[in-house]
Amino acid sequence: MKSNLVMNFVVDKENSKVLVEREFAAPVSKVWSAFTESQILDQWWAPKPWKAKTKSQDFTEGGTWLYSMVGPDGTEHWSLFNYESITPEKNFSGQDAFCDENGVVNPDFPTSNWSNTFSERDQRTTVSIEINYPKMADMEKFLEMGFQEGFTQGLEQLDELLAA
Repeated sequence: MKSNLVMNFVVDKENSKVLVEREFAAPVSKVWSAFTESQILDQWWAPKPWKAKTKSQDFTEGGTWLYSMVGPDGTEHWSLFNYESITPEKNFSGQDAFCDENGVVNPDFPTSNWSNTFSERDQRTTVSIEINYPKMADMEKFLEMGFQEGFTQGLEQLDELLAA
C-alpha cells in the first residue's frame, strides 16, 4: 500500500545541498524523540540489514552523538554529529562527519551541516532537513555512497516504528 505521507528529496547542485521533507503520522513530541534519543535512533537510523549502534550521546548544544552503522558481517562505519543549536520540538542543527570509534574525524570524507525543522499540523509532523556540503563534489560523494536510498529507507523504518 502506497503511503499518502509527504516525502520529497531534492538535490540542489547549485548550492551544494540536499533538502528532505518527510511527513509522519504522529505528533511532534514522538517524532522529535525519534530524532533525538539514541535508544530510538538505533531502531531506525540505519537502512536494513544494517543497524545503528550508539556509543555515546549528549543531546545538548555543544554535545555529540557518536554512533556506528553495523553491517550484517559486523563491519562498522562510525559517524559523529556535533549539536550546535537546539530548540526543543522545533529544530536542531549541527555538523555530521565520518570518524573512528573514538570520535576522531576522518579528513578523507566530507562533513555536512544539518538543519532539522519540525512542525505539527493535525497530528501529523513534517520534518524538513537541509543538508549543506562544503562543495558540490562532497555532496556528490555522499550521493554516490547511496545516501538517498539509505536515508529514504531509514525514514520508512521510522514510519513503521511510529505506527507500532
